[in-house]
Amino acid sequence: MRRQHDNTARLVLAVALVAALAGCGRSITSTPGDAPNLEEWVAEVKARPAPPLDPLPVMQRFEQFEYAAQNLRDPFSTAFSPGSEGAGPRPDSNRRKQVLEQFPLDSLDMVGTLGKGGNLVALVMVPEKVTYRVRPGDYMGQADGRVTAIFEDRIELVELVPDGAGGWLERPATVSLDDE
Repeated sequence: MRRQHDNTARLVLAVALVAALAGCGRSITSTPGDAPNLEEWVAEVKARPAPPLDPLPVMQRFEQFEYAAQNLRDPFSTAFSPGSEGAGPRPDSNRRKQVLEQFPLDSLDMVGTLGKGGNLVALVMVPEKVTYRVRPGDYMGQADGRVTAIFEDRIELVELVPDGAGGWLERPATVSLDDE
């Protein structure tokens, strides 16, 4: 009985294997009615006309301008004679820079004063939270700012700024007491 059972199992297995192979065979070998031929489809796609290209943009006509400034002053030369550069205020290049000149003026804070009357000394804090004493005649800020007067609520100074023509201009500035 066992032999008959083994033969039946082999027969069922063989039928299942043949059925599986038959199913695979249909999908591998397709007939002309099942699916379109790949080569025909590629040929059809290649035969289609290409879509039209976008038109080129219209070039704008620019107004022509002729630069004729031969008789005008050269904008890169100084307007003054070489001897006139020495006139007016100038920064002292031989002066030793002070500690507060490495900071922009707007980053310095006046935090108080010491003394009375004409002997006032201002207390100025830098961004690193270090406080320095400032007296009239000291320099602070990055524009050669010289302290001219110290009051209870402000420090007045004069900065030297370039005028664009090779000279220097004096510009008044103030550092006020912080009310925090």
